[in-house]
Amino acid sequence: MKRCIVWALCLIGFFPGMQAQELNVSVKINTPKLQLVDPAVFETLEQTIRDFLNNERWTDEVYEEEERIQVDVVLTISEERSATSFKAELAIQASRPVYGSTYQTPLLSHLDKDVTFTYEQFQPLQYSQNSFNDNLSAILSFYAYLILGLDGDSFAPFGGEPWYQKAQDILNSIPPGIAASNPGWRSLDGNRNRYWIIENLLNPRMKTFRQAWYDYHRLGLDMMHQDVIAARGVILQALQRISEAARTYPNAMIIQMFANAKSNEIVEVFKPATPAEKVTLRQVMTRIDPANAAKYRNLR
Repeated sequence: MKRCIVWALCLIGFFPGMQAQELNVSVKINTPKLQLVDPAVFETLEQTIRDFLNNERWTDEVYEEEERIQVDVVLTISEERSATSFKAELAIQASRPVYGSTYQTPLLSHLDKDVTFTYEQFQPLQYSQNSFNDNLSAILSFYAYLILGLDGDSFAPFGGEPWYQKAQDILNSIPPGIAASNPGWRSLDGNRNRYWIIENLLNPRMKTFRQAWYDYHRLGLDMMHQDVIAARGVILQALQRISEAARTYPNAMIIQMFANAKSNEIVEVFKPATPAEKVTLRQVMTRIDPANAAKYRNLR
C-alpha cells in the first residue's frame, strides 16, 4: 500500500510500464422477467459495462496490480418498458486489500433500486467530465467515483475528496428533465438515493465519519498484522466516533451504508476481543446499526 511512493517514482520515470487500472470489475446481468428483448442484447451490455468500468482511466494515480479495487456489479432488469427502455436494480459491492494480509475489506455494499436507462445493442457507454451522455453511463460513473472516494478516504484523511467532487459533478450535470424522469438524482426523490450519498459525504457534519473511516482502515485494519490488540482498539475508537457522527447527522444514509458493508467484518474482528471491548462494541453498534442489534448482542 505504498501508492504515493509508487506514484512519485512513476512521475520521474522509474516505472514507465506500470499502468494498472484502478478498478477490477466483474459484471452480471440478470433478466428474470425478460419477454421483449433478445437475451443477446444483455450479453452485449454485460461486456460493455465491464469494459467501460475496467478500461476507463478514472484518475491520474497509478495502482499496482494488487492494489486494484475489487468491484462486483449485478444489474437485475426488473421491467422492460420498451425494446430499448428498462428499469433495473443495481447491486454493487467493492473491496480493497488490507495491508500485510490476503484479506479484502468491504468498502461498499449497496443496492440502488432506481436505475432507469435506454440501451440499444452495441451502443457505447461514455464518461464525459462536463456533459451528460446517457443515464446508465452517468450512474456507473457516479459509483466508480464513489468507490474511488471511499478507497481514497481509507488511505489518507479526506483523501477521497477529489473523487467525491467528481461524483457530485456528475450529479450536477444531469439535465433537469432527465433527472425528473429518472429517479435517484434529486433530493425530492426520497432520502435514500444517489443525491443523499454524495450530500452526506461532502457535508461538514460528516467530517467525523470520514476521519473515523480512515482510522478504521489505515490505522486499524492495515496495522493488524503488526499488533492485533492495538489495531482493534483503534477500530473501536473509530466506531465510537462514527456513532458520534450518527448523532450529529441523524438518519444519514452513509451511516447505514457503513453498517451494511461492515457489520459482518466488525463481528469477526471483535470475536477475540476482551469482555470490556465487547460491551462497548455492543453499545456503539446498537446505536450505529439498530436493525442488526441482535447480531452484536450475540457476540459473547
